[in-house]
Amino acid sequence: MPEASDDAARRSPDHWIWLALFLSGPLVLVALRFLVEPDARGHGTHEQLGLPPCSSMERWNVPCPGCGVTTSAALLVRGRPLEALYDQPLGFLLALAAPILAVAALRAHLRGRDLALAIGAAVTPGRALAFGALVLAAWLWKIHITA
Repeated sequence: MPEASDDAARRSPDHWIWLALFLSGPLVLVALRFLVEPDARGHGTHEQLGLPPCSSMERWNVPCPGCGVTTSAALLVRGRPLEALYDQPLGFLLALAAPILAVAALRAHLRGRDLALAIGAAVTPGRALAFGALVLAAWLWKIHITA
């Protein structure tokens, strides 16, 4: 059986970055639960974290593709899934995916896999296109409900 340090040496530096990102997802959701209140406008919850307002909303009154993601996640962690889905489907799906991805990443890590290589193999042009279509659909929905 290889030493633990041998496993660590075989993994790319990007593996450790991906592992940290995936494991931080559920922690971010817990932080959202305790640090912010979902903004009644359906966007802008991130401003409670000291981030600037959405410049797209300020300049043109049109939401950006990420408008409402933090609000949606904050709604979901408060047990309001239908409101979260309505407000920003992308935020709803990302918040649902965060704990699933954390478990999958930890499992892959414990099995000795390099997450950077696994992600590189999993991200196909078709999957990237499907994700882009999901982002676009969620953005169009957000524009529709904001108008």
